[in-house]
Amino acid sequence: MMHVRLGVNIDHVATIRNARGGAYPDPARAAIVALEAGADGITAHLREDRRHISDADIDTLASMLRERDRPLNLEMAVTQEMFDIALRHRPHAVCLVPERREERTTEGGLDVVGGHNWITPMVAKLRDAGSRVSLFIAADPAQIEAAHHTGAAVVELHTGAFCDAIREGRADDAASVLNALRAGARQAHALGLEVHAGHGIDYETVAPVAAIPEVVELNIGHFLIGEAIFVGLAHAVGEMRRRIDAARAP
Repeated sequence: MMHVRLGVNIDHVATIRNARGGAYPDPARAAIVALEAGADGITAHLREDRRHISDADIDTLASMLRERDRPLNLEMAVTQEMFDIALRHRPHAVCLVPERREERTTEGGLDVVGGHNWITPMVAKLRDAGSRVSLFIAADPAQIEAAHHTGAAVVELHTGAFCDAIREGRADDAASVLNALRAGARQAHALGLEVHAGHGIDYETVAPVAAIPEVVELNIGHFLIGEAIFVGLAHAVGEMRRRIDAARAP
């Protein structure tokens, strides 16, 4: 069985904290709990409007995870401000994502085809600074091919449409999207890209995605933080870890 890494996104711990404007709950504490419960790394999205994770959170997480020799995956928009922050911290991984201020969450994949000329130089500079660069994209052949040409090491395939179709009972749509994810993972792997996946994954939807042979990492956040309200974060992460492992068992 090949171990599939689990990255836990702790953004929405900060969302709850920010609702009251205090210091509790602490995203760094959540990161420690997640790691102890079976997560392999921590993901955090520093948005331009700072709606959840703050610059101070990134300072703390980068230092804490470096001391523990555990990876920080910094999700960020392709802007000069975020680029400068990434260069200052030099996290293990940087995942470039599309971002619109009015969206509730990341609504689609990065348009690498259309943005190739400005994404490629940023990928090169981040890579030269020591970060592994990932592009968060749809499982579209043209986007995967364009991602390869940027020099990025990783693509993270957007699983939101698959997860929505499962939850809404649209079995035919779910099967079609899952087939596209499988084909995209094969294409990316054949091009030498490491394949990750994420967005909208919960207990119900994780197994088919984790079972895709080329996928080596899943990044999951909102569901785990929500489930933690009822069962605790350690239990939620541990159960997700168990389901991922079961999906790849021989």
